[in-house]
Amino acid sequence: MKNFRFYALFFIFVGLFGALGVNLYNLQILQGKDFVAKADVMKKLAAELELRRGQIFITDRFNASISVALNKDEPIIFVAPSEIKDSQKVSEELSGIVGMSANELKDIIDSNPESYFRVLVDKATDEQVNSVGEKKLEGVHVETKQYRSYPYENLASQVVGYVGKNEENPEPAGIYGIERFYNDVLSQGEDVHLTIDRNIQSHAEQILGKLIEKFQATGGTIIVEDPKTGKILTLTNKPDFNPNEYGKSRLQDFMNPAVQSQYEPGSVFKPLTMAAGIDTDAFTPDTEFTDKGSVTLNGKTIHNANNKVYGKITMTGIIENSVNTGAVYAEQLVGHKTFYEYLKKFGFTEKTEISLPEEIAGNIRNLERKDVRAIDFATVAFGQGAAVTPLQFINAFSVFANGGVLMRPYINTNEEPSVVRRVISEDTAKKVTSMIESTVEKAKIASIPQYRVAGKTGTAYIPEMGKYSDQMIHTFVGFAPVSDPKFVILVKLDRPQVGELAGLTVVPAFRELSEYILNYYNIAPDKAEKNIN
Repeated sequence: MKNFRFYALFFIFVGLFGALGVNLYNLQILQGKDFVAKADVMKKLAAELELRRGQIFITDRFNASISVALNKDEPIIFVAPSEIKDSQKVSEELSGIVGMSANELKDIIDSNPESYFRVLVDKATDEQVNSVGEKKLEGVHVETKQYRSYPYENLASQVVGYVGKNEENPEPAGIYGIERFYNDVLSQGEDVHLTIDRNIQSHAEQILGKLIEKFQATGGTIIVEDPKTGKILTLTNKPDFNPNEYGKSRLQDFMNPAVQSQYEPGSVFKPLTMAAGIDTDAFTPDTEFTDKGSVTLNGKTIHNANNKVYGKITMTGIIENSVNTGAVYAEQLVGHKTFYEYLKKFGFTEKTEISLPEEIAGNIRNLERKDVRAIDFATVAFGQGAAVTPLQFINAFSVFANGGVLMRPYINTNEEPSVVRRVISEDTAKKVTSMIESTVEKAKIASIPQYRVAGKTGTAYIPEMGKYSDQMIHTFVGFAPVSDPKFVILVKLDRPQVGELAGLTVVPAFRELSEYILNYYNIAPDKAEKNIN
């Protein structure tokens, strides 16, 4: 009897271990590949559902951190075909929820029956999520996934960029702007803090939008820079786009014209010509010139705007009245070689190296040709025949507001102010500033009560097909207060169809934004108003 019990227990244990062995063999050998595949899919799914990306912040005058690019949890609906036994039934039940026909759904499920993950709905609505929960369909799941979200929509969109997919990036990545420039940093979960001031940026965008609409322009740019540090407070272009819905925008709207497009600035360039002459003692602001209304060089004749003739006029008068022939005369006194060297010192042959993608440099190669002529230097002297980017130009103009020193513009708060080089002496900077301050005082349009303002307009014809068209670009660059400049503003308007003079388009926009900034920062007046009895 004992032996019987022993053998009975023995065979029971052998049977149990045998069954266990068969199961282990079945799991590890026969179904092992299935489990490994499923584990891999779940691992990939977890990675896809959790986008670990840093935020992008802008700021305000109180140094607050304001997120303009963040991650937001959104529900997704997906199917696991490998878990579905009756694809027809599931497809029919699910069709009304996800907005696809039953046949489409069945094809998705049946086309890859071993799959564990096929997304049906991105950013599902609460109604869709609730419907899926109520039906409890086999192989149909709801999870949350982090999406890139831009709460301020179009605000600074070309600076910020967006996260998306394209031919170069099959997986989500930064495509334009800061999202692209700092893609590696953001992908590791690190935040990026920008110098852009939300309130100034927002106000500038409103002004630019109204300006474009009023004068029926095709676009424009506004930049605000701190001349003493190179800090960029505002950078906006229009047309722009909503990065939350980037698929609805045109490809060209993603570009940042402030750093990626060149244009001929026109007469706003004349103060730089004057700076070269004053700095080399070729002339002073009081040096006189007799204008005859035109000058002919290499068989080509240059006229003043509206064919005006000014007669005897000083260098300051040339700037006040924007006399083309006077700028040509000033360049001749400086000398071609020296003039070109000063343009290089102002930075027109190099990038500013701001932390934004695909920045381009200016183009003064017209003056570098072996067969360069006097007429080429003459036209550049008043801002035609030389191409600049808006950022490059405002940075060069900031030299006058910064005592003659060129700064490297920066947009990341982790960067420090950096001096590029001294371009002109402090004395020259003061003299040119006095000339362009006098220009504002005389024209009145850009003047602001109780504040000293310096600046210059530019109206340039746009070259097309090897010759100048009748289309124009208007620019104004100026700064305030002159006694202690806190900001420089560039306003550029592309192809206005109404209003021929920059003084009537971009200058009022400059004044409006300047008044806002002066009030916003509570900047003290630096000019006593005359009492009128």
